[in-house]
Amino acid sequence: MAPDKDEEAGIPMLDNFDGGHRDDAVEARPPPATLRSRLPQNMSEVVDNAPVSVLAYCFSSISMTVVNKYVVSGSYWNLTFLYLAIQAVVCIIAISACNKFGLIQLSTFDPVKAKKWFPISLLLVGMIYTSTKALQFLSVPVYTIFKNLTIIAIAYGEVLWFGGRVTPHALLSFALMVLSSIIAAWADIQSAVASDGDSGEKNNMSTLNLGYTWMALNVFCTATYVLGMRKVIKQMNFKDMDTMFYNTLLTIPVLFAFSILTEDWSSANFAANFPVESRNRIFIGIFYSGVAAIFISYCSAWCIRVTSSTTYSMVGALNKLPIAVSGLIFFSAPVTFGSVSAIFIGFVSGIVYAWAKAKESKDKAAVLPKNSDEPAQEERK
Repeated sequence: MAPDKDEEAGIPMLDNFDGGHRDDAVEARPPPATLRSRLPQNMSEVVDNAPVSVLAYCFSSISMTVVNKYVVSGSYWNLTFLYLAIQAVVCIIAISACNKFGLIQLSTFDPVKAKKWFPISLLLVGMIYTSTKALQFLSVPVYTIFKNLTIIAIAYGEVLWFGGRVTPHALLSFALMVLSSIIAAWADIQSAVASDGDSGEKNNMSTLNLGYTWMALNVFCTATYVLGMRKVIKQMNFKDMDTMFYNTLLTIPVLFAFSILTEDWSSANFAANFPVESRNRIFIGIFYSGVAAIFISYCSAWCIRVTSSTTYSMVGALNKLPIAVSGLIFFSAPVTFGSVSAIFIGFVSGIVYAWAKAKESKDKAAVLPKNSDEPAQEERK
C-alpha cells in the first residue's frame, strides 16, 4: 500500500531548549518533489550530502548550548523566566514564518487540543527552567555529563509505565553514565576546595550545591515531561511540528506570568542583567536561541533522512564530546585529570548506549518477520 501523502516526516522533537532530543527517532520523509525541483543543482547536492547534514546538526546543538550558557552567565543574572519567554516568542514567530512560506505544515490551532495539552506544557516549563538554572550554576562539561542521567530516569520510567525493558548493554551504558557523573562531581568539588581563601571556597561550594540541586530537579522534570508527553501524544494525533508549536505557544503566557510574579522588572535590575558593554550580544543570543530550536529540529530530520536513525543516534552520542569541550574552550572550565576522565567516560557511555539502542532495534526487526510468517505457515499446514 502506498503511504498516505499527508504523512509527516518523523522529526525528533526537542525535549528542552538546550538541544536535547528524543531517543526514539524515526525515519524522516524526503523533501517534497516540488521543493526539490526549485533547488539549484548544487544546492540539491548539499541537501543530500550526509557529512554536511551531520555537521549542521552538530553545529546547531553545540551553538545552542554555548549561547544559552553565555546568556545566563552574567554575574547578576536573575531573569530566567523572561529569557525563556522571549526565546519562546522568537521560536513561535520562526515557526509561523516557516508555515507561511510553505517550509512546514501546521494544523489549524484547536483550542480543545490546546486545553488537553496544557498540562504537558506546564511540565515543559519546569523542564526548561530547571535546565537553564542548572546550566547557569554548572560548567558546560559537568552539565553535559549529568544530562545523561535523564536517559536512565526515562528508561526506568518506561519500564514502570509502558512495559519497557532495559537490556544488559543499556545497563552497562547506565553504569558508565553514573560513573562519569560521580567523577565529574568529584573533580568539580576538588576545584572548588582548591580556591584561594575560605570565602572563595564557600562561594564556589554554594554555587555547586545550587547547580547540583537544579540538575537533580531537571532530571526529574525531564523524565516526567518526556513520559507524560509520550502518553498524551498518542491520544492527540499530533504531527511533530504541531507538538513543537503547541508546546512553545502554551508556555509563553506561563513563562511571562512567572516572570512578572517572581522576577524584578525594575530598570536597575534590567541594567544589571543586560550591561551596556554586552547588551547587544545578549540580545543576539536570545534571538538565536529561539531560532535554533527550529534549526535543530530541521537538522535532526535532515540527518536521519540522508543517513539513518542509527547513524543519527550515534552522532548524538559522539556530539557530547565537542559540547563538553566547548565549555573548556569558551568558558574556561577547569581542565583537570578528573574533568577530562569524566568527559571521556561520559563520551564512551553515550556510544555504548547508542549501540545498545541500535542492537535492540535490530533484534526487534529480526523478530517481527518471524512472527508475521507464523499464520501463513499454519495455513499451509
